[in-house]
Order: sequence, then structure tokens, then C-alpha cells
Amino acid sequence: MAAISNDWLPALRPEFGKPYYRELYSFINQEYATRTVYPPADRIFEALHLTPLHEVKVVILGQDPYHEPDQAHGLSFSVMPGVQIPPSLANIYRELHSDLGCRIPNNGYLKKWADQGVLLLNTLLTVRAHAAFSHQGKGWEQFTDAIIRAVNAEDRPVVFLLWGRPAQAKRSMLDNPKHLVLTAPHPSPLSANRGFFGCRHFSKTNDYLRAAGITPIDWQIEDI
Repeated sequence: MAAISNDWLPALRPEFGKPYYRELYSFINQEYATRTVYPPADRIFEALHLTPLHEVKVVILGQDPYHEPDQAHGLSFSVMPGVQIPPSLANIYRELHSDLGCRIPNNGYLKKWADQGVLLLNTLLTVRAHAAFSHQGKGWEQFTDAIIRAVNAEDRPVVFLLWGRPAQAKRSMLDNPKHLVLTAPHPSPLSANRGFFGCRHFSKTNDYLRAAGITPIDWQIEDI
């Protein structure tokens, strides 16, 4: 696993000495040595590398990484350029178009959001090829909870977008009155029609940031 070197390190350092993390570290090393695992090992902490703690404006919480070749690269919902846009992300783009008039781009590469302070975090950071949730219950949940707690503790406004029940289960952790927490069904084809479409989370996020004197997010992903 690539080392964390920015301001996430002091926030997360206490986790590294805990028994669960030592077990997780051993398990992950063995998995990468003996299995096909996504994302690439040097991108496990890509969300943290691209979006330092002090720059986080928005948190979008996913579940586990995409588990097919060339998709996952460490950012929730995002895929590498040249990879077909997954259905959930296609629905996110559809809502962005409806909410803010954003054009539907020809790619699913969301690094532009991460560079602006959108923490694209999955609750699980690794997965075996072709086996969704195969690294569930191995310790990632505790680690990503520590990430969420670190953002919650920030003394400034942050917007949390919790889509679907697993993400909404984190709602009780978010007790900082400076933050805005928005919930909706997951954007997957199975649930997007139950309230994700029409939630207008993107415009609500930008309205909240502007009201706090914070530069809003440019959600438009450009064509490649």
C-alpha cells in the first residue's frame, strides 16, 4: 500500500497501531501477492492523496471498488479514461444534467472533482477481481470510519452526500452542526427512481458552500 504522506497522516496515525489494522495490513499484502485485487496497490489511498483533509469540501461515500479490469483507481464511482461509464455513474450524470444542466461527458474519470475538494471515498478500499464485497469485514470499515470521523471533526462547513443505506448508516457519526448532510437512495439502476433522481444534491451542495463563503464545485466533467 502506498504511504499516506499529507495531512491525513496525523489524523489517521492512531489507526496504524491498532490490532485490526495490523490484521488488515497482513491480509491485504497476502491478497495482492496471491490474487488479482483492485485497485492497483499504489492507488488504494488515491482519494486521500488527491484530496487532503484540509481541502475537503464534500464527501461522497461509495461502497466497495469496481471489481472488473481497468475500472477501479481509488475514487468512488470513478473509472479510468477509456472505460465504459458504469450504470450508477451514468445516473449521477443524468441527475447532474437535470439539476445543473451539466453535459453528459464521454468518460467516467472524476479526478476533477477530487482536485476541487470532493472526497470520493469507498467504505471498503480493495476488492478481489470479479467478487463484489470480497474484502468486507476485514477491517476497512473501521479505517474508513476513522476517515469520516476526521472530516466530521473539521471546524468548517463540509457537505456529506449519503446515497443508499450503507452510506446512510454513517449518519449517526456526523454530529458537527457546521456540516450539511444530504441523503438519497443509491444511484444504481435498482434504486435511482426511488428518489435519487430529483434529489438536487449538487445544486444544494453548491448553495451551501456559497452561503459559507466557500468556492462551489464545478461538477462538469469534460470530454476526453
